[in-house]
Amino acid sequence: MKLATIRTDDGATRAVRLSDGGDELIDVGATDVGQLLSGADWRRVAESASGASYPVADADFAPVVPGPSKVICVGHNYRNHIAEMGRELPDHPTLFAKFADTLTGAFDDLEKPAETDALDWEAELVVVIGKHTRRASSETAANAIAGFTVMNDVSVRDWQFRTVEWTQGKIWDSSTPVGPYMTTPDELPGGRTPSLRVTTTVDGQVMQDDNTGTLLFDPVELVRYVSTIVRLRPGDLIATGTPAGVGHARSPRTYLNGGELVVTEIEGLGACANKVVRTS
Repeated sequence: MKLATIRTDDGATRAVRLSDGGDELIDVGATDVGQLLSGADWRRVAESASGASYPVADADFAPVVPGPSKVICVGHNYRNHIAEMGRELPDHPTLFAKFADTLTGAFDDLEKPAETDALDWEAELVVVIGKHTRRASSETAANAIAGFTVMNDVSVRDWQFRTVEWTQGKIWDSSTPVGPYMTTPDELPGGRTPSLRVTTTVDGQVMQDDNTGTLLFDPVELVRYVSTIVRLRPGDLIATGTPAGVGHARSPRTYLNGGELVVTEIEGLGACANKVVRTS
């Protein structure tokens, strides 16, 4: 099952399910996917819903969860990306956080801040939490995963590396496309530890190409680890890290200047496709 949050003409949002035919979005009776997941029987509700329908072709996709209580991100989680950044393999997940205001829709324009000349891409598999979870075992961590989606963890590199702490380069307003769909694990090879091709293209040129099966810390381990530190709520997001091929690690370094089309895609989940626009 694929779920999404779309914007409606009245300025509101609705949670929807992709139809079997793939051309319609069926209203599932919630304002967004986060609200849907807050119900214990969310899956039955979504599968049985028969509300209003919207053509996929006309849909305006919001972030798949517009207002998560937290967005936890993992750095250095693909061996080849760790190597290209000149770091050692970590013994534990490297965590940082984003805010809901950082998120934007899967097909929204991506504004290049006027304050940077070092805007970079990072395709990432994202875990969507479906149950309240704290200090999870591996089994309860797996059961807490409602599904997966796609993120472009757009990074403002010059601000990121101003200090040893990365946050200021990762939380620019409306800088992080997420979506368009949350796909449930039963549709994916590997289920809750899926093995899926992940790519980034910039104006059609392949920049990143790897497989989520090579993650150093897999989604179940990340849910277990993060839930040891902080409670996880339905709709919370855990971004699992990016593979090699980021612009900052290239020689010469390559950044987004404005006008490019950046497509971050994960097999079985869909793609974020965002036009980079310059701000004054």
